[in-house]
Amino acid sequence: MAVRDELARRLRRWRMTALPILQAAVAAGLSWFVATKVVGHPHPFFAPIAAVVCLGVSLGQRPRRVAELVVGVSVGVGIGDVLISHIGSGTWQIAVAVVLAMSAAVLLDGGAVIALQSANSAVLVATLLPPSAGGGFDRMVDALVGGVVGLAVTALIPANPLTVADRQAKVVLGELAIALRGVAAAVAKSDAGAAADVLARLRDSQEAVDEYRSALKTGGEIATIAPIRWRRKNALRRYGSIATPVDYALRNTRVLTRRALAALRDDEHVPDVLPSALERFADAVDVLRAELASNEDPVKSRAAIRAAAGVMTADLAVGEGFSTQVVLAQARSVAVDLLQATGLTRVEAMESLPPLRKP
Repeated sequence: MAVRDELARRLRRWRMTALPILQAAVAAGLSWFVATKVVGHPHPFFAPIAAVVCLGVSLGQRPRRVAELVVGVSVGVGIGDVLISHIGSGTWQIAVAVVLAMSAAVLLDGGAVIALQSANSAVLVATLLPPSAGGGFDRMVDALVGGVVGLAVTALIPANPLTVADRQAKVVLGELAIALRGVAAAVAKSDAGAAADVLARLRDSQEAVDEYRSALKTGGEIATIAPIRWRRKNALRRYGSIATPVDYALRNTRVLTRRALAALRDDEHVPDVLPSALERFADAVDVLRAELASNEDPVKSRAAIRAAAGVMTADLAVGEGFSTQVVLAQARSVAVDLLQATGLTRVEAMESLPPLRKP
């Protein structure tokens, strides 16, 4: 049974990466074909390399990556050709070629892709591809062919940008819902240890937000490059519209949890309605996640957030300790963030809450 479960897990992981694997295979083969049959280069080693690197695991800003690849190959090949033709090939010659190629890339104010590709190109020239007449220019063309083919494959065999965004949206919204339920349970049970565990998990939640923003960038790139995905742009904007409010909601939940932990440690009284409100916020986050996935207007989640926030009345914090007052204030802030994630402006979200002062 354990072996079967492990095989199933690995198969699921392969299915998630099957499309990138197919893209890389097609791009590598097609770039070699174009470079040999169309351009006429007999050994275009850099074409499939550039195509695969362009498709890489990190999918953002591919057009810029193509330019960086061409520059990196040009710098590495140029330095490698000139240097190796004068000093020969060997252990220290390779080291010198890499140092000079990467240094030149850095001095050109290049990014990591340019520096690494410069080093890779210099190593290849110094070992497998000895310098030859016109080799530098030919290899630059090969890199350009590979990069362009990589972009073409992205356009012709694209991933679904909504799948990319939805996968990470589920993660980040799941983290928020788990945190809200966790702190609600900790407060209800007066369990400072549980609150501390929730806080520790929240401190790592920024990684999920960063990955979500990266997924949005990737999805936007796919929707821009691939014609068959253009109609996904509007739906993708909805995923983009929640990124900042959900980030703020996580940050405010972190502050809320920190002050809840302080309140529990100081034996402050916490209003009985707070855990219930936080639980309902978590339920609303789950509804929002489902509405996003089904491309529905977030009407149900908005109504659920408003209902949960209805208990945040002006007199709730009267007579409570400092940390408890901060917790209640942060709960209102989380409600505002969540309402903004449903499409309301900040003013509209604030107006949805009970007033802080009695009329």
